[in-house]
Amino acid sequence: MNYLLIDTSNQPLSVAIMQDDKVLSEFNTNEKKNHSVQLMPAIANILEESQLDKKELDAIIVAEGPGSYTGLRIGVTVAKTLAYALNTKLYGVSSLKALAATVKEENILIVPVFDARREAVYSGVYQYQNGHLVQLIEDQYLSITMLKELLYKQGEHFKFVGADTEKLADLLNHDCIPNLPKAKEMKALIDHPTEIHQFKPNYIKISEAERNWLDQQNKN
Repeated sequence: MNYLLIDTSNQPLSVAIMQDDKVLSEFNTNEKKNHSVQLMPAIANILEESQLDKKELDAIIVAEGPGSYTGLRIGVTVAKTLAYALNTKLYGVSSLKALAATVKEENILIVPVFDARREAVYSGVYQYQNGHLVQLIEDQYLSITMLKELLYKQGEHFKFVGADTEKLADLLNHDCIPNLPKAKEMKALIDHPTEIHQFKPNYIKISEAERNWLDQQNKN
């Protein structure tokens, strides 16, 4: 089977073409550019490098969130549109689990983090068990202080993962691995295909604009 994999859940952009478990082509960048401008040209380029026509795609895999609201909307919208137009299967994968999968260490807790501002993060806790990446604590939005308290209670060695660990280093104050997401890692994480029209990003937390609108409505 031929897979197109897309991760635009945060500033990094990662796309890949895989044939079964083989990577035919991939593109990864952490440049501060709008994904709406980068994504489709990147997909076209890796399809050309893979010598595949888009009609030969059998499935599309997309990072479903949490993460940047704009990034998630762009990635999910493109994935849904292509899946519908090409009549392919569509799979969603937690963007935090996809980031955790870039670490191959066993016997530790893998803690992917995305900066959510105001000393808060999106995070979950994962660990390899019998060669499989297993979620131990659900993806959620929480303060860094609460996350560290939760981790210390586990009584196991842990490492924070993600590019955002660099700017949050003083707050995290622990072992960090500044990995970027790699879309190809999502292939091993898929389960059942999703219903295209009902598939939505997993934002976890409402946007600041939505929160401000609700606050204004409550005042009226």
